[in-house]
Amino acid sequence: MDRTDAAAPDWWIRPGLDVADGHLRVAGRDAETLARDHGTPLYVYDLERYRENARRFQAALATAGIPYRLRFAMKANPDREVMAAFRGLGAPGSPESVGIDACSPGEVTRALECGFLAQEISYTGTNVSERDLDVILVAQGLRLNLDAISQIERVGRRAPGRTIGIRVNPARGAGYHAGLEYSGDRPTKFGIYEDRLDEAVATAARHGLTIDTVHFHAGSGWLAQGLPAFEAALAEAARMARRLVDLGCPIQEVNVGGGLGAPGRGHEIPVDLRTYAAVLARHLGPLGVTVACEPGDHLARDAGIVLAEVVTVEDRGGARFVGLDAGWNISCGYFVYGFLQEIVPCRDPLADRTWTVGIAGHINEGHDVFAEDYPFPPVAEGDIVAIVASGSYAQAMSSTHCLRPLARAIHLERRA
Repeated sequence: MDRTDAAAPDWWIRPGLDVADGHLRVAGRDAETLARDHGTPLYVYDLERYRENARRFQAALATAGIPYRLRFAMKANPDREVMAAFRGLGAPGSPESVGIDACSPGEVTRALECGFLAQEISYTGTNVSERDLDVILVAQGLRLNLDAISQIERVGRRAPGRTIGIRVNPARGAGYHAGLEYSGDRPTKFGIYEDRLDEAVATAARHGLTIDTVHFHAGSGWLAQGLPAFEAALAEAARMARRLVDLGCPIQEVNVGGGLGAPGRGHEIPVDLRTYAAVLARHLGPLGVTVACEPGDHLARDAGIVLAEVVTVEDRGGARFVGLDAGWNISCGYFVYGFLQEIVPCRDPLADRTWTVGIAGHINEGHDVFAEDYPFPPVAEGDIVAIVASGSYAQAMSSTHCLRPLARAIHLERRA
């Protein structure tokens, strides 16, 4: 059973996502009406929620008394409308501004097209090719973090004398579950381990490259209970940064990556951002560096929903299934990552959950489900339901698997 809590059924209600007269509303609009007008499946985004989440994150960092930069991990949702929402928060270099974390040449190009300056973009990729560098190195001022010694060698040949950052692997990780930890006892694909730091510095020096940034990423989707594991990774990364300083590297920024998740069900507890900021200050404040944070999921997840139509309600082998006109190709959070998500009917979303169901998609694969053994209100074929917390890693990862078409997206400015 993937729902183990007895949380209040309205835990997900927030400004811009509420219930009025028994109907779900998003950004002040009736959700069911949006579905009928635009068709399903449908992504619906509340642009003000992206802004609210960024301002809240910045406010928490400001309480820690350390220099900081906030960047949005574009891979969570690269829509131009979302980029414009972040771009509009502040002029380049202002305390209110939000930069971009990019991990592909396409994301660099998109960010530049959306009005971000190269110096506002931090690129941290893996297995960077010569074709990647053809795009990346043209963006003068872009912060480039390299995660392998072979990458340092490649950039050194192409751009000797450049300033770079390196992604380190602290051999500690944090994630929504163990499979989403990006570092730990088992070697992973990301970053330079401590036993090769000297070699990394020597390789950079041979090409006249200056290392001024240390980057690490502990993992993905971690919530409040993951903060101690993140702090353990941070402590190791800070120690590696001090060692690089001792080796003569003028470290100016420590980039702690992203990875902070957002609750998908009522029993999940979000990270307290002020506590998180205090942890950053405790370990990185003594280094006198700027602390860069690059959340994606945390800034984006609760800013969007997916609307879908119920097309099947049927009992099979003693179990009840509610089938939707959407599949994992539209919303893959549970299918790929195991993220739990709340699903609510658009009419009477706070109704008593007297059924126990599996909520399934229309992709012809057995694991194409959104929830299992899930308490749910009675619904009928033709009803519209909302998969909440779908503002990140949903549309951005959508596909035409089984030649199912991509879903439409609408971006709303909030109204009363």
